[in-house]
Amino acid sequence: MLAFMTANEAAEKWNISHRRVITLCRENRIENAAMLGNMWIIPIDATKPEDARTLRYAKTEEKSVKPFLKWAGGKGQLLKEIEKYYPFADSRFTKYAEPLVGGGAVLFDILSKYDLKEIYISDINAELMNTYKVIRDDVDSLIALLNNLQDEFLTLDDEGRKDYYYIQRERFNHLKSTNIFNVETAALMIFLNRTCFNGLYRVNKKGQFNVPMGAYKNPLICDEKNLIAVSDKLQHVHIVCGDYRESADFIDEHTFVYFDPPYRPLTETSGFTAYTEALFDDDAQKELARFVDEMDKKGARIVVSNSDPKNANEEDDFFDEIYASHNITRVDAVRMINSNSKNRGKIKELLISNF
Repeated sequence: MLAFMTANEAAEKWNISHRRVITLCRENRIENAAMLGNMWIIPIDATKPEDARTLRYAKTEEKSVKPFLKWAGGKGQLLKEIEKYYPFADSRFTKYAEPLVGGGAVLFDILSKYDLKEIYISDINAELMNTYKVIRDDVDSLIALLNNLQDEFLTLDDEGRKDYYYIQRERFNHLKSTNIFNVETAALMIFLNRTCFNGLYRVNKKGQFNVPMGAYKNPLICDEKNLIAVSDKLQHVHIVCGDYRESADFIDEHTFVYFDPPYRPLTETSGFTAYTEALFDDDAQKELARFVDEMDKKGARIVVSNSDPKNANEEDDFFDEIYASHNITRVDAVRMINSNSKNRGKIKELLISNF
């Protein structure tokens, strides 16, 4: 008679993550593994399957993953331009860092295409980084909560949905204000992102999320397939809630770094920098430029994106001056989030690199 162990016990025995064990079970790569109720059981004498993924640092053929949040300023539309800077064909570059990660469009593109030695992401938005950590470490519990939120929300009429949304927003702000960062906080972060106006994440000066409800008829609140794939990809990613400067200890001559700070407003009324209660003004942009110079001296390959002030004022050389020692390329982009529809459309954005 076969003796069995749990997925947690197998993870500890094989020195891999619980999520990786579950993935191996689902892919039928562990002989005689079986579901018992809602948990996997594995023969106690089973051997750890060999990693079938492609060799480190090489391009992979794995399924792609996508950002789990909508995010103002997301880089999905610029990926074809940004990927031209990826240095991973050179085997010297085995690490990736994305401080100021936000929605992580570039992160997930790289995770989908490459199997690197080390990856580091960070942001000062505590709720955001909590969500990354929960997806990595406890995605099953997250999916269960999201499915409950989705089922409850979608069965309501318009008025009921509105009441439900604001109840969940109030609960999220309570958890946020009391520094409770757990699975529930992460589930509410995703729920609000999927149901709020334009998928914005915006807070007031008190740090309270204050975006009104959107008008989606049938929003996908729980994208279970993508969340599971994202969880698997995040297993070996260093996830840090903190200032971008904390990445200095990680960044070295083997690292490709992408910085996507809150964009400098093109006009006095177009600014949207309130992802957190801390604003990213011109002084902060200059401090980031100095940090880029410091990381450049370490030998890292670096790319920075930002708005192009010349869209509004041809004489504005702000970024040309603070990044004078680097290469600046102007690329086409489409502005999607603006209260004035006349100001939506093609504009230029900057890609700044040290190589």
